[in-house]
Amino acid sequence: MKTFYKNKYALLLVLSLFLSSCTETYVLQSDTYEEALVVEATITNELKKQEVKLSKTAKLEDDGVVNETGATVTIKDDLGTVYAFKEENNIYVSEADFQAVPNRIYTLEIKTKNGKVYQSSNETLTTENQIESVIPTVVTDSKEGRGVQIRVNNYDPSNTSKYYRYEYEETYKIIAPVYRQEKLVVTGPQSVGLEPNDPNTRICYSTKASNDIILTTTTNLQEDRVNFPVRFISDQNYIISHRYSILVKQYVQNLESYTFRKTMKEISSSASVLSPKQPGFINGNLKCVSNTGEKVIGFFEVSSFSSKRIFFNYSDLFPGETLPPYYTDCTEEEFKFCFGLSMPIPCRGNVLIDRITANAITYKYNIESSFYYMVPVECGDCTSFSSNEIPSFWTN
Repeated sequence: MKTFYKNKYALLLVLSLFLSSCTETYVLQSDTYEEALVVEATITNELKKQEVKLSKTAKLEDDGVVNETGATVTIKDDLGTVYAFKEENNIYVSEADFQAVPNRIYTLEIKTKNGKVYQSSNETLTTENQIESVIPTVVTDSKEGRGVQIRVNNYDPSNTSKYYRYEYEETYKIIAPVYRQEKLVVTGPQSVGLEPNDPNTRICYSTKASNDIILTTTTNLQEDRVNFPVRFISDQNYIISHRYSILVKQYVQNLESYTFRKTMKEISSSASVLSPKQPGFINGNLKCVSNTGEKVIGFFEVSSFSSKRIFFNYSDLFPGETLPPYYTDCTEEEFKFCFGLSMPIPCRGNVLIDRITANAITYKYNIESSFYYMVPVECGDCTSFSSNEIPSFWTN
């Protein structure tokens, strides 16, 4: 989400490109910069430690995001209950578990270390509405091609949910295709040997979270019924090669929150920098009460939450089909193990030793003592780019 806030300065990029020639490199910098507090705050009806993230807007030339530290963060309800937050690992976490409940009014208040006070509008919990199902289906999309379409389904008989935001976390099993029981190791300045390989480097699990703003609404339907494609995965994507799991998270929003997120999504995905939809300041439901001239970006949401996890195997959806290409090209490379001059095949002993030492390649096989055939390390050792720790929720 912080990436979208940074896009408010994208117009400076356009102007800079016009001012530079086609052949001359131009170092982009912000001529003007207005710092603003960035707030990411969603509390839900889950009983847990709630979180608030605070940062600052960034210049075009800045690397990363500067977090707002040393702030005092509280959430209050209309009964006078105060929920205090403490700073942990660059976020603010509630000191005690709590959950938003229906018919309560919640307000977020932030006091920065330099004395500025920010306050949200009064917010109430949206309609509680559970995900009914998450279903993977093989489809052929006109743009994306063939793959797995993962759809989320639910229904609100009261017809009051209307606005939905989704996130997901996907976890997938990785099996190194060129794992061998023995591996080649360096034993001296000009010598190598085989030793038993670690069996725990063959199977891994990777988890990645969605990084887009995923929204839908049922306002144009007669019923408040969701049948929404939350994720598409190409049948050539290695992440579904074996076993795949997705945890879909649903947040029911109000109209104001949905509109805020929709505006941010439109700005961030605008196809042309010369589009009428130019980045600019986006008003949320927060303001600086200590100085009305101070700007703040973000939205304080009180959303009902639901989630559902599913698993599937590649063979469940594509029975009998060849697996997708692996994470990286596993074409073998030949190394003649000698030093000095050699014709017609040159010696590559030093190169082999250097790459083994750098953990860049892994042993595949050798057909005679003077030749070794190697592949990129990722092909035989998945821990080089993933984790071999089995997730606590995983089922086979």
